[in-house]
Amino acid sequence: MADVFGFDAFSPKQIAEKVDSIGVVKARLPLLSMVMLGILAGAFIGLGGLYFTLVKSDPTLGFATQQVVGGLTFSLGLLLVIVAGAELFTGNNLLAMAWADKKITTGEILKNWIVVCLANLVGAVGVALLVFLSGHTGMNDGAIASMYAKIAAAKCELPFWAAFFRGVLCNVLVCMAVWMALAGRSVIDKAVAIVFPISAFVAAGFEHSIANMYFIPLAMILKASGSVEVADSVTMIGFIGNLIPVILGNLVGGSVLVGLVYHIIYLRKQG
Repeated sequence: MADVFGFDAFSPKQIAEKVDSIGVVKARLPLLSMVMLGILAGAFIGLGGLYFTLVKSDPTLGFATQQVVGGLTFSLGLLLVIVAGAELFTGNNLLAMAWADKKITTGEILKNWIVVCLANLVGAVGVALLVFLSGHTGMNDGAIASMYAKIAAAKCELPFWAAFFRGVLCNVLVCMAVWMALAGRSVIDKAVAIVFPISAFVAAGFEHSIANMYFIPLAMILKASGSVEVADSVTMIGFIGNLIPVILGNLVGGSVLVGLVYHIIYLRKQG
């Protein structure tokens, strides 16, 4: 029988072994499954973003309350990914462990990251369009639409290196949430493990590439509709200008600072 750690949770070394083996499975998913699970993950993160914006649009809440409660609600996204099952680019940065262990090839890991990231984009933009068509953004006398415009403008106006390092810090916390969720044996275990790291990165204002694939396109749709005033920076160029440094930062935070660090600690073959 495998040893268990703490309150019947898997030990850190056992988690490392699970991440390693799960990485092989993820890298070799059939293409259609990979795409569909990627679309679901993008949609799930979008739903977390919707919940977050609802809290942020309430002007009666103080700054810290908005940030912390908004972070708690945004956790819905990763909860859906982990519990319901989906393929999220930022979480899949942990495939670096299986790659470092030479269980998957460079081609396999790059294919997974590219396919899943593009599928996440489809899912996130799809939910953004559905949210717009639903009229949800008109709630609270249009305060929600105005908040989307404000969030997107702040993201599109971030300097490259600020966006990059916020992406690094974000995905350290996201991958730690995924890592700790794998320690749990029940849905409650996983939920508790996810909520604190995810709410922390959101409250701190760090940058999650897939969340931005929801926020910025929705603001662009609102801008095109003329339903709310949106800054000139919220354009396709502004969107790409945000995604490039944030994706790179997410990759460094998740693959290097979590995946490869834990590989060295627990899985690297000695001698």
